[in-house]
Amino acid sequence: MIRLKKNGGCILPAALKVAGYSLLIGTIILLPELLIAQTPEIPSNIAEQQLEAITENNDDNETEDDSFLQSMQQFLKDPINLNTADAEQLKELMILSPLQIQNLISYRNLLGNFINLYELQAVPGWNIITIQKLRLFITVSNKVVLTHSLNERLHNGSNTILVRASEGLEKSKGYRTDATTAHNFYPGSPQKVFVRYKYQYKNLLQYGLLAEKDAGEQFFKGAQKNGFDFYSAHLFARNIGVIKQLALGDFTVNMGQGLTQWQSLAFKKSADITNIKRQLAILRPYNSAGEINFHRGVGITIGRKNWETTVFASLKNVDGNFALDTINTDGFITSLQTSGLHRTSSETADKGIQQQLAFGGNLAYNKNIFHVGVNGIQYHFRLPINKEAVPYNLYALSGNTLGNYSIDYSYTFKNMHFFGEAAVTNNFAKAFVNGLLISVDANVDLSFLYRNISEKYHALYSSAFTENSTPVNEKGMFGGISIRPTNFWRIDVYADLYKFPWLKYLTDAPSAGADYMLQATYKPNKQLEWYVRYHAESKSKNFNPDLSLLSLVVNKPKQNFRTQVNYKINSAITFRNRVEMVWYNKKGQDAQNGFLSFADILYKPALKNYSAGMRMQYFETGGYESRLYAYENDVLYSYSIPVFYDKGFRYYLNFNYDLNKQITVWIKWGQSIYQDKTSIGSGLDEIPGNKKSEIKMQLQYRF
Repeated sequence: MIRLKKNGGCILPAALKVAGYSLLIGTIILLPELLIAQTPEIPSNIAEQQLEAITENNDDNETEDDSFLQSMQQFLKDPINLNTADAEQLKELMILSPLQIQNLISYRNLLGNFINLYELQAVPGWNIITIQKLRLFITVSNKVVLTHSLNERLHNGSNTILVRASEGLEKSKGYRTDATTAHNFYPGSPQKVFVRYKYQYKNLLQYGLLAEKDAGEQFFKGAQKNGFDFYSAHLFARNIGVIKQLALGDFTVNMGQGLTQWQSLAFKKSADITNIKRQLAILRPYNSAGEINFHRGVGITIGRKNWETTVFASLKNVDGNFALDTINTDGFITSLQTSGLHRTSSETADKGIQQQLAFGGNLAYNKNIFHVGVNGIQYHFRLPINKEAVPYNLYALSGNTLGNYSIDYSYTFKNMHFFGEAAVTNNFAKAFVNGLLISVDANVDLSFLYRNISEKYHALYSSAFTENSTPVNEKGMFGGISIRPTNFWRIDVYADLYKFPWLKYLTDAPSAGADYMLQATYKPNKQLEWYVRYHAESKSKNFNPDLSLLSLVVNKPKQNFRTQVNYKINSAITFRNRVEMVWYNKKGQDAQNGFLSFADILYKPALKNYSAGMRMQYFETGGYESRLYAYENDVLYSYSIPVFYDKGFRYYLNFNYDLNKQITVWIKWGQSIYQDKTSIGSGLDEIPGNKKSEIKMQLQYRF
């Protein structure tokens, strides 16, 4: 058994023995080299790391935006034809850098259509690794369909109904509380239910409906007399003459580099060091379970020659904490809520209490290697926003209106791509992001990004490349390099230095931080991928063990080491193993250490209608500050990225089966078993005992 010192001291040698045994098992399994084909996993190793980082930066809440997974599944079914694809279609893959996209289009314009996928190796900036990532999502074909009739769009697509239900099997305090005497409890059932219908014809037309109920929310009674807590509907069409995109109902808006608006899933720092630029279509369909990051209304993009213009308008009710004002009888909003949970009486009271009107647009000019766009969005709120009067909220968003306006730009010159965005609010607070990508050599890429965002700048539903979760109160410089010394090795390194000019929550003074990462990846063939990662970060936080009137602000360094191996033993079985250790403020009074190791077996026999997977995991940390995250395989279109701290074991089993060509079912069972605990969680989520179990079932019907 691994034990940690009570003060968070170093992990004893037993932890290293567990790591050694895990690596030894992996080494034994890796001895044979079977030359077999491999289907790329969705998401990839790097995407898993990016999703783990999103969960960590989002208060341990995993994203519910599954548009990325939906897109990749659609590309598997209907691959992008590289002989006809434009830049916008290639951006949707979220794999290629701007230089790779520009080089492919230039190569095609110069030499004509591709004959086969092997020719991609001749495109500057493309390599075997890139082609392997893409090969199931792309194709080359000389068959060109110039138009798609309305009848084809309406009748030649596919219909899908997806139903998912999940439940934590141990009842938490919120369900066990006596409703007749308590004010705060969960009146609804413990099941989480998700239903979605979608029709899709290629990427040219889709429409659908979805409904979702979270665990603890009522269903057709009480506060939810209309059944599900959340409903969504959308219709989205592309390429109808001069109309490039048409959105009705729910949709997302993505502009510039995320300073004004970016509602789709966006990754930040990772081993994919060239993935620092935001690049997606401005309008995209929305049909995910998340209840926050979307607009509800109408949007349209019209394009002719080198010009494009987009306009949109949205009206919806959003959640907020309501407070009465003795002067203003309408009251005000102290904060906008983003959880989407409506279980308790206070949560249901906050539901949809704020009305939000948003409208805006974009005017863009694109010509080969040059782009410039003008963006704007304006918000009007029914109730004024007035946050708590504490020092770090001195420059917080307030009032009934907010406006964000910007210019974004990009230019490619030979092997360099420059991009950026300059933004301002209606109060003239400024924000800047500028980046540079350089392909120094066929095997060396560089990336740089500078941001300077005022503490007075605010934007809703935005996601720029920043350390903060939203673009506010930050200056920083990021630099990265990717080196491929051989076809088997890839080395990625980045450094990010940043500072926060004004106070933050739990940081009562201006502060600074640094973030460094080194990752080496070894992929000698299609069966084996092994990476080793070292990550070090230092952030400033309040330190006040004596509960003094004033808190000291001190640096809290954190180091993380991870090694992971994926190996395809044969055409049906894949083995995966991770060992990870973390050291938090190891020279400080509140030092903590953490350790995690798991082993996966994935079973997917060829030409069979079933597949399965399992994981065994051990974790031990000194507390929450040394927590660790691990992406889990889940049912289709669902994320599972639990946070692990304290000490225990976890295992899960998943299985999917195609009943026929139309119906597929999935089931996942998982359980965490903690040591030396009599309860798990806190508040209404507290579970008695030391076990936490969950089951998830899903059915998909295609017709």
